[in-house]
Amino acid sequence: MIMPPDGEAAIRCVNLSRNYGEVQALKNLNLAIPFGSIFGFLGRNGAGKTTTMRILAGLVHPTSGTAWVDGIDVTRSDKAACQHFGYLPQDPKFYRWMTPTEYLDYVARLFNMPDQERKARIAEMLQLVDLKSAARRRIGGFSGGMVQRLGVAQALIHNPPVLFLDEPTSALDPAGRYEVLELIASLRGKVTVFFSTHILNDVERICDSVAIIHQGELLLESDRQTLLDQYAINTAEIEADQPFSEAGPFLEALKMQPWVESTDLAQNVLRIRVTDLTQGKQALLPLLANSGLHINRMEWVRPSLEEIFLKISQ
Repeated sequence: MIMPPDGEAAIRCVNLSRNYGEVQALKNLNLAIPFGSIFGFLGRNGAGKTTTMRILAGLVHPTSGTAWVDGIDVTRSDKAACQHFGYLPQDPKFYRWMTPTEYLDYVARLFNMPDQERKARIAEMLQLVDLKSAARRRIGGFSGGMVQRLGVAQALIHNPPVLFLDEPTSALDPAGRYEVLELIASLRGKVTVFFSTHILNDVERICDSVAIIHQGELLLESDRQTLLDQYAINTAEIEADQPFSEAGPFLEALKMQPWVESTDLAQNVLRIRVTDLTQGKQALLPLLANSGLHINRMEWVRPSLEEIFLKISQ
């Protein structure tokens, strides 16, 4: 058996590829995801996210390459692997006539969990996903958010160290998305979460690190903050009570500053792009203080993950 390169990663992929006939859905994917982190696997629909997820869950064999989950080779049909991860597919199906208690009991029995441990774990999971009050309601009457939260509970019932979530918020309304994202965030440091999605705001909100995949190829892998810093746009945005066109002296003084690269004016909002962020932060506030403008808001704009994604995946 091929051994994992080291024991520091909860999930590791080495040259992982998958072909479907002449279509190469995944091309030499290399990943290393640390224990306890929430990892966002980001890409457009059809980018290769679900193929990767299914390989890691042992549902599809790779054409080439190897992957380990919690040190177990999941690409060699090792039956022990299923004890080391939980999996929630993009469109989970449940027995609608069952209650959450009944369904979680059913899943726990599949893992041969003893009676006393099973009952305690079911109660713990219902509490975790905030379904305790609905424990005896039929699943068929659940909202989308409740269904997804139950899906997380069944994926965690056997207490795995790794959790795979495939597009868990894609079909939810804003309230359901909020519920599921809060649940995922609460798992940080307890479970390694591999979170596949095409919704950039979700990744930006809760993930520690991010990988972007496009047409089966990994474009980048980085922790979220480093990624945002790398693509920093060094731009200040200022909103005033009155149009900036009425502040001619301030605009003229601004154009004379060596640290100002460009300005973009839209009535009451001015965006200033700077060449030297440190110098800009030191000099801009005194200029504003002497401008006579009534400032409602000033902030140094950070790039969004959406802007970065669009830039590198064109």
